[in-house]
Amino acid sequence: MTLEMATVVVLAGPTATGKSALALDLADAMDGTIINADSMQVYADLRILTARPSEAAMCRAPHRLYGIIPAAEACSAARWRTLAATEIRSARSAGRRPILVGGTGLYLKALMEGLSPVPAVPRHVRAEATARHAALGGGRFHRELAREDPEMAARLDPGDTQRLIRAWEVLRATGRSLADWQRQSRDGAPADSRFEVFVLDPPRDSLYGACNARFLQMIDDGAVEEVRQFARLSLDPSLPAMRALGVRELMTYLDGRCTLSDAIVRAQTATRQYAKRQVTWFRHQRPALSAQRVRWTVISAQYSESLAAEILSILCNGN
Repeated sequence: MTLEMATVVVLAGPTATGKSALALDLADAMDGTIINADSMQVYADLRILTARPSEAAMCRAPHRLYGIIPAAEACSAARWRTLAATEIRSARSAGRRPILVGGTGLYLKALMEGLSPVPAVPRHVRAEATARHAALGGGRFHRELAREDPEMAARLDPGDTQRLIRAWEVLRATGRSLADWQRQSRDGAPADSRFEVFVLDPPRDSLYGACNARFLQMIDDGAVEEVRQFARLSLDPSLPAMRALGVRELMTYLDGRCTLSDAIVRAQTATRQYAKRQVTWFRHQRPALSAQRVRWTVISAQYSESLAAEILSILCNGN
């Protein structure tokens, strides 16, 4: 196929839509290198619960930035952006097509648009934010944030735990709203890249069914034992890996505080809620991110074998 090497293909969208399988099909057709853009799949300790590609898949095509960071560390959007930019350059040097795949919108936005200069938040402030959210619950925490930072609170849903905590900790650490920091000039996207973004956005019933089914498959694949081993690390609860979908629910089961059936139902609910937030984020960000070097195509379907051919046609024909 004819496609300039400056083009980076991006497969985005909510969890459980089949992005990884689609990336493999495209990598086969395009001599691609698959680069992870999922904030949980960067961690080494949760292969099953984060739905990292299988060993067979990783042997089929080069995969980068999967399982590279211990869960005891935190991977920020800025850190991932630096790593991803390096892998994009390496793929091109090897004559391969960079294919980014993942549903972490903040990571993709950081790469394509650049980052605002938000100062690092001390770990003790992050721990305080996490503990306060746990003590208050999402609704009360959101109302508290609204009193001190109404602009950020207006942007966030009470169920969006990660971003609520982020807004609170930045306010505490810097004395300024995260919105203020985000309005400052960004450092910009890589000057040598253009991005073809394909967002999988299937009907909600199909998406939710896939979320439920995938968590059941994770249980069959050994997620309970994976979390048992993970719990033995005794990690700081404020670390990002501790927020991986299913970790809290299965730890509650392992502690004897609920049945496995209850844990599964709660994890499935959390997964569906997360997928809903991802859908909302991508729909809202599309107008803001679409630019001369970023083109978006929305595909209203889950993964199927025909999708790779459809995307290749769009890339080749430019429409």
